[in-house]
Amino acid sequence: MKATLAQLAALIGGTVQGNPDLEISGVAALEDAQAGQITFLARRKYLSLLARSKASAVVVGSDVTVDRPSLRVSNPYLALSKLLAYFHPPAVPRVGVDPRAFVEEGVVLEGDVSIAPFVWVGKGSRLGAGVTLHAGVSVGEGVTIGRDTILHSNVSIYPGVTIGQRVIVHSGAVLGSDGFGFVRDEGGRHRKIPQVGRVVIEDDVEIGANVCIDRATLGITVIERGTKIDNLVQIAHNVKIGEDSIIVAQVGISGSVTIGKRVTIAGQAGLADHLTVGDGSTIGGGSGVAKDVNPGEVLMGAPAIPHTLWRRVQACVPQLPEMVRKLQNIEKRLRQLEQQKEKD
Repeated sequence: MKATLAQLAALIGGTVQGNPDLEISGVAALEDAQAGQITFLARRKYLSLLARSKASAVVVGSDVTVDRPSLRVSNPYLALSKLLAYFHPPAVPRVGVDPRAFVEEGVVLEGDVSIAPFVWVGKGSRLGAGVTLHAGVSVGEGVTIGRDTILHSNVSIYPGVTIGQRVIVHSGAVLGSDGFGFVRDEGGRHRKIPQVGRVVIEDDVEIGANVCIDRATLGITVIERGTKIDNLVQIAHNVKIGEDSIIVAQVGISGSVTIGKRVTIAGQAGLADHLTVGDGSTIGGGSGVAKDVNPGEVLMGAPAIPHTLWRRVQACVPQLPEMVRKLQNIEKRLRQLEQQKEKD
């Protein structure tokens, strides 16, 4: 697949600097690009790498001057995503139901779907047009999956889950497993609280590999439109995550947490139960959140505190040994003065 710089500029909304008829055959990183390929430069500090690059053209910010033909854009990363999608379109699955798959009676296929070998689809489920189920997917009874949704290999969807349109679920994810709910009985034993709620995944959500999203005890666990969830995330029962949020790898979200819109939770952060996280807030990596987060707030640390305060605290940490030594010396001198005073 090839395209001219002028055609690529139209695709990404950029401006051509140099020969608009230059043909481009692909996209590559600065270090790997070869003649005929286009690369991208997001930060000026990488200009030295560009000088050594063999790329025939480069995507740059609108205020950057470079030594070769370029496409100038306001957001190089966004332009890169469009170029990658153009040069690397997703594979088109084979339409139809493989004879080695098992689709129960009463399943509704609303249009052409692709169901790979060793897939099971339970009774009463409904699959929209363009749905792709890769090998080993398990879809429980009464599941609804919207059009153009893709479930990769070995995804498990428990009964009653609702998945919207254009959702991507990566391998090994489990949607609708029981929430972790137990109560001690009169004998002190753990008695399971039946988890009878549902999971709803709205349109344009992406769920990473080995993510677990628990069904609600009562009611619904909801992931709203456009939210992106990285690998190895645990989302407990009755959680609600608002639109266009980002949940990074190894985050753990306890039960009944409400997360607002456009929230970012960085890797390995943990949230205690029944919290509210306001719209547009950010929780830094490894943070432990034990109380509500205000809209727009940026937190870091365990326990999580405002990021500006956390930075001041971290600046003090290397000085602690010297501060302790000084404090010990002060205490020693005070004791000596007190002893001297008693003698006087």
